[in-house]
Amino acid sequence: MLTIFFAVGVLSAHAQNNTAGYLTTGPAKGSLVVVGGGPLDHVILQRFIELAGGPDAPIVVIPTASGRKNYNDNAGGAGQLRKYGARNVTVLHTDNKATANSESFGKPLLKAKGIWFSGGRQWRLVDAYKDTKAEKLFWQVLERGGVIGGSSAGATIQGSYLARGDTKNNQIMMGDHEAGFGFIKNIAIDQHLLVRNRHFDMLNILEKRPELLGIGLDESTAIIVQGNNFEVIGKSYVVVFDGLFWSREGSELKNLPMTSNLFYFLRPGDRYDLKNRKVIIDGEE
Repeated sequence: MLTIFFAVGVLSAHAQNNTAGYLTTGPAKGSLVVVGGGPLDHVILQRFIELAGGPDAPIVVIPTASGRKNYNDNAGGAGQLRKYGARNVTVLHTDNKATANSESFGKPLLKAKGIWFSGGRQWRLVDAYKDTKAEKLFWQVLERGGVIGGSSAGATIQGSYLARGDTKNNQIMMGDHEAGFGFIKNIAIDQHLLVRNRHFDMLNILEKRPELLGIGLDESTAIIVQGNNFEVIGKSYVVVFDGLFWSREGSELKNLPMTSNLFYFLRPGDRYDLKNRKVIIDGEE
């Protein structure tokens, strides 16, 4: 009887999270590279360059999240992108929304096929670019079939809910900034997950916002989002908080916690359906 109750509870949580208006969806066009911070694995950067269109594709690096006033030409991962073959990289920064609204600032974005947001504090990206002409130009990169990528803060900003968005410190999960750029809808994205033992932190958000999908990425690990699906690449694991549990060896004999505390791990090569909130098994789409 308890087993039946647990199964129904899991299915009910899944149904609740997928009611109309709460679907988690990726961008209609283009790709996203969402990285959990730490050392940038060459496999991830090379995939980003490939998705942008190759070594000659125009790429814009935005290092604003780190909070400096000025940046050199190698800031924010620009030097590493060049190291792995990118030949047309521009570093673009402002911390002023009036500047981000200007035509002159947005010129490098007009032809960009890739945008890379580096790490720091994600609320700085909101303060500089949210609801500006620059943000509209970010979206146009995707509409042209390009790619938006980012690591750490540059990962979280891609979600609709801004985890760790408080200006006081990065341990407050629901802070004074709560809206990201929303390249993925109805999702909260966390980073540095296993290295910093953050895998319970997402539950603080989902307790109050149960309609959201939670995704946590470990360092040197990324998800490649195309349409409503993603694939895990890199060196470590991605943790999924969708109110369900999944394991290659099944769960029939496991003693699992209540559904609100469930999460599970995906490894490089695993794929996930954002819209239907389920792991994609080989042979299924």
